[in-house]
Amino acid sequence: LLADAEMLGGADPELAATMGFSGFGKKARTFDLEAMFEQTRRTAVERSRKVLEAREREKEDQAEKEFRSPCADSSASASSATGAGSTLTQREAACSESEGSSDEELTGPSVQSQTSGQGPAEGTDDDDEDDEFIGPPLPPGFRDSDDDNDNDDTEEEDTNPVKKIPDSHEITLQHGTKTVSALGLDPSGARLITGGYDYDVKFWDFAGMDASLQAFRSLQPCECHQIKSLQYSSTGDVILVVSGNSQAKVLDRDGFPVMECIKGDQYIVDMTNTKGHTAMLNSGCWHPKIKEEFLTCSNDGTVRTWDVNNEKKHKSVFKPRSVQGKRVIPTTCTYSRDGKLIAAGCQDGSIQIWDRNMSVHTKFHCRQAHAPGTDTSCLTFSYDGTVLASRGGDDTLKIWDIRQFKKPLNSAERLPSFFPMTDCCFSPDDKILVTGTSVKKGGGSGKLFFFYRETFQKLYEIEVTDASVVRCLWHPKLNQIMVGTGNGLAKVYYDPVKSQRGAKLCVVKTKRKERQAETLTQDYIITPHALPMFREPRQRSTRKQLEKDRLDPMKSHKPEPPVAGPGRGGRVGTHGGTLSSYIVKNIALDKTDDSNPREAILRHAKEAEENPYWVAPAYAKTQPKTVFAEVEPEDDETDKPEWKKRKI
Repeated sequence: LLADAEMLGGADPELAATMGFSGFGKKARTFDLEAMFEQTRRTAVERSRKVLEAREREKEDQAEKEFRSPCADSSASASSATGAGSTLTQREAACSESEGSSDEELTGPSVQSQTSGQGPAEGTDDDDEDDEFIGPPLPPGFRDSDDDNDNDDTEEEDTNPVKKIPDSHEITLQHGTKTVSALGLDPSGARLITGGYDYDVKFWDFAGMDASLQAFRSLQPCECHQIKSLQYSSTGDVILVVSGNSQAKVLDRDGFPVMECIKGDQYIVDMTNTKGHTAMLNSGCWHPKIKEEFLTCSNDGTVRTWDVNNEKKHKSVFKPRSVQGKRVIPTTCTYSRDGKLIAAGCQDGSIQIWDRNMSVHTKFHCRQAHAPGTDTSCLTFSYDGTVLASRGGDDTLKIWDIRQFKKPLNSAERLPSFFPMTDCCFSPDDKILVTGTSVKKGGGSGKLFFFYRETFQKLYEIEVTDASVVRCLWHPKLNQIMVGTGNGLAKVYYDPVKSQRGAKLCVVKTKRKERQAETLTQDYIITPHALPMFREPRQRSTRKQLEKDRLDPMKSHKPEPPVAGPGRGGRVGTHGGTLSSYIVKNIALDKTDDSNPREAILRHAKEAEENPYWVAPAYAKTQPKTVFAEVEPEDDETDKPEWKKRKI
């Protein structure tokens, strides 16, 4: 086997070319036969060496037992005999000499034999370690130092949670120019969706993107309504879109509509009897276990659960109430991690939690969780399911134990929030809580704050951009942090070592070269039988013609496409696209006052008399003096019979 390996390893490359192996291109480097045979040879040598060492160890152990057995017999007989001190000392000397001689004889791998003789468990561990490593055995001190370093690193990470934050690198995705108000990542972390105040929803595929970081799809699922929330379902096959209208939508992975919730009857007083929401939506989320169920809350004062397969009516209705029993508006809602509880933050500052199967009375509630009249922008449960974090519109962040819901466990203040969807989220290990802050225009940088969950000590902060930080998302599989900002950016923070896939896939790809459009040059029509005067000169090279066209500013100018419908992207819709808009435009531009038509005509009388052009020259000979019709007085209708009189 070794001889064959050496023979194939040193083969002439011309032989490979003759046999047809050289035609596979650069990808053939993956199958390095020489390296594979070398690896096989090393493995075979290592295994044979281990077998020989094991046999030597067995022989040495047997020899050592044979040397020790006569010493043990002699010591037993010496202890039984009394007054034989001289013989005892002689036998002890003989035993010691024999032991010394045995030690001298074990000149081979003595350290390994001693360690193997210390105990069976240690011997098996050493054998496992030898199996892992290929090549000559390393000194034991070297392995111990590596293990110590690894242990030190893990201990340091446990004691210092800041090192777990993946913020060494970042990429910026340009969503638009307005606030990114919604972020969503599918469970596998392959696709990111962003939604904003510009009504657009954009799809980003990390595996398909290159370094240009362009979205592969953009659409407006809810026409001219701001996007409030986006979330993938637990299986990642559908997306929940919550916008400023009263009907939530469900899209598939590619953005095509799956279902749309029904709109309720706004003239019915009892919201339980309506089939859907009657006012603007505020938030929504999917059930963590049941893939067909999702939750929405609205300004009509209800929290409703829905089934994707039934768009005609909601599944159940939860109605939050104030202390006086009046209707109160829920601004955010969420499921617990096991899906058994439904929590809602309300405008009166309360947090109310229901059992999912009992919609009448709350299971837990805190009436003064945040300041009354402020919008609680986010509620999220920890991964262990015992702690609830709330981000209030009163510039606070609080965590609660739902079993003792009267007082918060910890709270952080002076965290400005200007948006009704400012986020907070837990780290994948459940030890860190993250939220963003809002800033006014020109008032500094929006920051991302990291708090230690147990003590609520501020561990770390990231200056994101010179605008507010609205959304934040820490994906547990990717270990990457996604941030949506107030100036239309979606940033992704990652660490090349600690993070997995996601942004790491697209930053390593180079930008694709844009192909020059061949349609810019005129097509050359070949007419072999045409007369020479009509025959077109043959184009030598399209590339040269393209280069000439690029130098011509007129040909290189790409006209702006017309904006259809209402304005978008900061551009106002074009006027005059329809007849009615054209007429309205001309009416608005016409500044003349036609309220008195006689004055408007007489305004030109002097000019017409001095420079007659149309009518006066035509009647210059036949009627030099203008003759007007005489006005006949209206007939007196008093003498007419009643049936002839005009009816006013």
